[in-house]
Amino acid sequence: MRLKVGSRMQRYGINGGNVSSGFSTKLVSLFCIASFFFGVFVVNRLWSVPDLVNTDKNIAASTGKYGILNPAINCDHKKMDADRHSHAIKTLDKTIYSLEMQLAAAREAKAENEKKATDAKSGNESSNYNAQKVFFVMGIITAFSSRKRRDSIRETWMPQGERLKKLEKDKRIVIRFVIGHSATPGGVLDRAIDAEEAEHKDFLRLNHVEGYHELSSKTQIYFSTAVSKWDADMYIKVDDDVHVNLGILSSLLSRHQSKPRIYIGCMKSGPVLGHKGVKYHEPEYWKFGEEGNKYFRHATGQIYAISKDLAKYISVNRDILHRYANEDVSLGSWFIGLDVDHIDERSLCCGTPPDCEWKAQAGNPCAASFDWSCSGICKSVERMEQVHHLCGEEGSS
Repeated sequence: MRLKVGSRMQRYGINGGNVSSGFSTKLVSLFCIASFFFGVFVVNRLWSVPDLVNTDKNIAASTGKYGILNPAINCDHKKMDADRHSHAIKTLDKTIYSLEMQLAAAREAKAENEKKATDAKSGNESSNYNAQKVFFVMGIITAFSSRKRRDSIRETWMPQGERLKKLEKDKRIVIRFVIGHSATPGGVLDRAIDAEEAEHKDFLRLNHVEGYHELSSKTQIYFSTAVSKWDADMYIKVDDDVHVNLGILSSLLSRHQSKPRIYIGCMKSGPVLGHKGVKYHEPEYWKFGEEGNKYFRHATGQIYAISKDLAKYISVNRDILHRYANEDVSLGSWFIGLDVDHIDERSLCCGTPPDCEWKAQAGNPCAASFDWSCSGICKSVERMEQVHHLCGEEGSS
């Protein structure tokens, strides 16, 4: 048995566990080295490292169509994205405004229905739910102490008696002095206005307590009251020390009569005055940013006009609209965020003679005149007649 196995091992070249001379150590080593170099050769031939330059070009070509690495296409895509975003923002703004106006209309309808129900319960049959249709309503803001100012206006540019009624009937123009009541209703101040109203019949009485620091509230209540009483295309606020040419003003407003959301006046952007004791001090100056900042654009308070939809907006949202110390700033703030057309009309802020006189002689008569230094006509009671003679429509004809 042992001989048989041994003879078989000898046959295959194995002798005692040692490699025979046919497969020497050197031969095996050479075989391994040759296999290594052969493997390296095969790898280099079949799996060559790609050219980095060509690779970058191929990547750029393949990714360029997606606008990633191709600069020209990428810029075009950015521009298209910016256009899409801009269009989306504009569409969103219009949608928000539309919803706000729908909400305002719903509030207005609710308020009107509540008023009808209240009047029905109280047996008030004289309430007029159909407001009179007119071209524009002009409210002349006045005070208890301004009787002489009112008379100076009545004697110059504001028609009286039958002429006032004719203006309202033929031209559909309504003009009223706007005033509230005293802190003690029925007192001597209120009775004086009652007597003046009985004589001239040119007042619009507000449910409002008079006071200089309450002008923002008074303006808000004026628009709300006027909207409920007259269905006008335009609503105007003017101070009682300003001269107005009604014909020129009518022509000016007629150019914008059919436009929505119109805000007309002499637009300005004055400094925010945060120091106490100065005129037009702004207690809430900190809301307007750093010291030295200016207000947003708004019409100067001597005279301005707004369209019907804006007046209704004020009326419906009067309980939630913030009121600043200065009335003209308050009005301008109410329109921020709305799609409102601000019209800067300089003929509404001409100076007194010789400024308005020269413009009238040149064929460009002013719609309104006052002195900037006095925020109205300086010494208007004494000078209103002079201004009317030199700058008024009658004086310039």
